[in-house]
Amino acid sequence: MEAIKFLREKYKITPPDQSMYDAVKANWDGVAKPLDGLGWFEHVTSQIGAIEDSTNVCISKRAVIVMCADNGIVKEGISQSGQEVTLAVAQSMGRRESSVCRMASASHTDVIPVDIGIAASCKIDGVLDEKIACGTRNFAKEPAMTEKETLDAIDTGVRLVKQCKENGYQILATGEMGIGNTTTSSAVTAALLHRLASETAGRGAGLNDKGLSRKKQVIQEAIDRYDLYKADAFTVLQTVGGFDIAGLTGVFIGGAMYHVPIVLDGLISGAAALLAKRIIPGTEHFMIASHLGKEPAAKAILKEIGIKPVIHGDLALGEGTGAVMVFSLLDLAMSVYNGRTDFSRLEMAPYERLS
Repeated sequence: MEAIKFLREKYKITPPDQSMYDAVKANWDGVAKPLDGLGWFEHVTSQIGAIEDSTNVCISKRAVIVMCADNGIVKEGISQSGQEVTLAVAQSMGRRESSVCRMASASHTDVIPVDIGIAASCKIDGVLDEKIACGTRNFAKEPAMTEKETLDAIDTGVRLVKQCKENGYQILATGEMGIGNTTTSSAVTAALLHRLASETAGRGAGLNDKGLSRKKQVIQEAIDRYDLYKADAFTVLQTVGGFDIAGLTGVFIGGAMYHVPIVLDGLISGAAALLAKRIIPGTEHFMIASHLGKEPAAKAILKEIGIKPVIHGDLALGEGTGAVMVFSLLDLAMSVYNGRTDFSRLEMAPYERLS
């Protein structure tokens, strides 16, 4: 608990302005359409207005922060691919050729790939060098990170949000790349939610039955060995998490500190969001869920945080692709909000709230 106490003293947050939420929602009610006709999108844009402290909601300048890191747990045979894939995809991001980069280009979103812990010593063109170490340790043998490494990774995420805020970004999406990170995130989720590994671990990037069985075994053995059902969130992160998860935890904390809405992607960013909420309560009010990921733990994470996804597309690509995808949907909703065709324009009486 000492580390959590330190983080709560270091990172102070203030809640979004509820009155501004109400004001944006009132503007929505004045648009010529059925009340709450755009459902989730009316809530989210009102939430963004409360975070931005403005009824002139604007999300035109946005970016996706993609934390890239390797995980020592791959030595336990829990992944179909080797760590060389993390580097290859990060290099592709540096060239702006990866899946999330293509989608970001189509949705007018900047991509900020970050080497926070790739298992390679080379510098990667087009990728921010924020390396804590060349991958984490194998948590089947020892804790994945030291306390200092974990704190440094969290601070990296907070600092990147601060820089983005200073550079005029109005909303940020979260992404990641790292072979083995569905194992780390499933382990974190199982520990935090007091679930069995069999309830949280999925096939990741395509494990067969034997590989999935091994993945569940490795996670459950680690939870039992380190007694993680009784551990605080920081200890869980340090023990079975990864640099990417820790960095994204910092992004969610930074969003709350600097009043920048942060969009979740799938399982890995969801685990980071849950960690942020547990470490610094209140951060969840700055989070937006983009989609319900394919991994088994995704639904339980969003339920625990208390946020609702809009896309149910069985997505499992990672990189922040689901989070970026929702930007285009928000743009469509914002075209209605900003256009503000009112009832007088249509020569009809406004709808009334009857309950």
